[in-house]
Amino acid sequence: MKQKRSVVQMVSVAMLSSIAYLLMMLDFPFPGLPPFLKIDFSDIPALLAAIIFTPLAGVMVEAIKNILYYGIQGSLTGVPIGEMANFIAGCLFILPAAYLFRKHRTVKSLTTGLMLGVIVMTVIMSVLNYFIILPAYTWFLDYPAMSSEGMRKMIVTAILPFNIIKGIVVTIVCIPLFSRLKVWVFTKMKNA
Repeated sequence: MKQKRSVVQMVSVAMLSSIAYLLMMLDFPFPGLPPFLKIDFSDIPALLAAIIFTPLAGVMVEAIKNILYYGIQGSLTGVPIGEMANFIAGCLFILPAAYLFRKHRTVKSLTTGLMLGVIVMTVIMSVLNYFIILPAYTWFLDYPAMSSEGMRKMIVTAILPFNIIKGIVVTIVCIPLFSRLKVWVFTKMKNA
């Protein structure tokens, strides 16, 4: 019985990863922000995996979707910097929601977790962009290094608002979707 559950979980993670990859392909820029910052809904399948199975399953969906994206689409830099940033941001977003929901099992706990995820993702990704991600992009693209002031301005005017907007938009889509799938999710959680 345990082996059957393990197979079901692996197949489900693979399926949710494929769906997440397809949703990642349907990205769109947000008006007023740089066009390379794009919103997508690929974190929703990862959140479902984290809720139904384990937080690790959600992390696996985040990892597989980004590996697929880099393997199929490639990267402007030749190195998966954007995909690594997407993986980290996705994990920071879904894990608080998954932990809170798995503990309390209410839509309120999911909403609270998603809002906490938005805050955690926004703060940590701002720091990572300042110290690692933006410098890596400039280095791999052979652009002149950004000044500290230039990076701060980029983070405050683009990265920070983008992460807040993306988190809120995904949360707004996720909550009604989850409300409609709640019975199915609880059934899957029992069988997982």
